[in-house]
Amino acid sequence: MAEWFSLFTRYLPEFLKGMLVTLELTAVGLVMGFILGLALALARAYGPKWLRYIAIGYIEIFRGTPLLVQLFLIYYGLPSLGVTFSQTMAAYLALGLNSGAYQAEILRGAIQAVGQSQMTAGRAIGLSRWQTILHVILPQALRLVVPAWSNEPISLLKTTAVVFLIAVQDLMAKAKRAAAVTYNPIGSYLAVAVVYLVLVFILNAGLKWMERRTRIPGFEMETKKS
Repeated sequence: MAEWFSLFTRYLPEFLKGMLVTLELTAVGLVMGFILGLALALARAYGPKWLRYIAIGYIEIFRGTPLLVQLFLIYYGLPSLGVTFSQTMAAYLALGLNSGAYQAEILRGAIQAVGQSQMTAGRAIGLSRWQTILHVILPQALRLVVPAWSNEPISLLKTTAVVFLIAVQDLMAKAKRAAAVTYNPIGSYLAVAVVYLVLVFILNAGLKWMERRTRIPGFEMETKKS
């Protein structure tokens, strides 16, 4: 125990640097995924038939293939087509594109849970179709979605661990370096696991607070992530 604590304190500054990179990856991937997911959800719920098929195809492809494969295709595959990204940008894109597919289904569920009657009511008072979506349906759906959506930031935080495989200096990369230097992989990876646990605990507490603040009494949707 004393040896592990010594390793943890010795590499804590490096772990903190890696933690900041991990949080940055999570934040960027989450925002990119939300914007993309909302567009895909609206396309599936209200778009023309051809656009719905495109959205469905995108969602099925990105949910049906491993994130690691998507990451390698972006970082190692696209350069053969003349498109090159840095390690960090490739990580942003892979996380954002992947998260967007999952968030699309979560947001679509919330939009559908609001109900067609809201669209009918909005049109009855003279609002256009998109005015009703923007001013009536989405404000309710975005509050309703919080319990189900709150799984995504935590899942994405843990998923960022794969990006160390393209040399992004996140928490896992710092753990790998500590393991190589100290010849103590168990202690190194256990130390990083503790950091992840603390991050997840703090993030979960914040999301629970947001869920309580945005809850619509008597109006809930399924919180399971497909």
